[in-house]
Amino acid sequence: MTSINYTINIKSKRKIYGIIGAFITLMIPFFLLLFGQSNHLETDQSLCPLKMLSGFPCPGCGITKSLVYFYEGNFQKSLDYNIFGPLVIAFCIATIAVLTTELITKKEFFTKLLFNKKLAYILAIFLASYHFIRIIYFIRNNSIDDILRESIWK
Repeated sequence: MTSINYTINIKSKRKIYGIIGAFITLMIPFFLLLFGQSNHLETDQSLCPLKMLSGFPCPGCGITKSLVYFYEGNFQKSLDYNIFGPLVIAFCIATIAVLTTELITKKEFFTKLLFNKKLAYILAIFLASYHFIRIIYFIRNNSIDDILRESIWK
């Protein structure tokens, strides 16, 4: 009986952590926008370690900027920074709604989808393809000096 309660308790904690993580993901860009810090987004140095070292964007580069511009209502600029920005918003809202519902009802709706290998492979292929195209576009539109300026090696 104790192991069943322990398992349920671990699942509940994981759901709470998922809700908190999704909420923080949505709120950080919102606070950047709210407190006027979004003015510097296009000119400030990226905090991405890969971009700082190489000058090339990683697959997640631009997500925060994408979320900020999405919140501003500039959907084109949001998609320009990272096509996954609006998807992150939708995923976080769905995660909060579903996990909260699971905690309240004590039923699981999301587990089969969350741990679906086929869906994970499809998303991984889409992300890799998007990043490959993004890197080609980045190299085509930036000189070596521009790329170095994006890094810490200016």
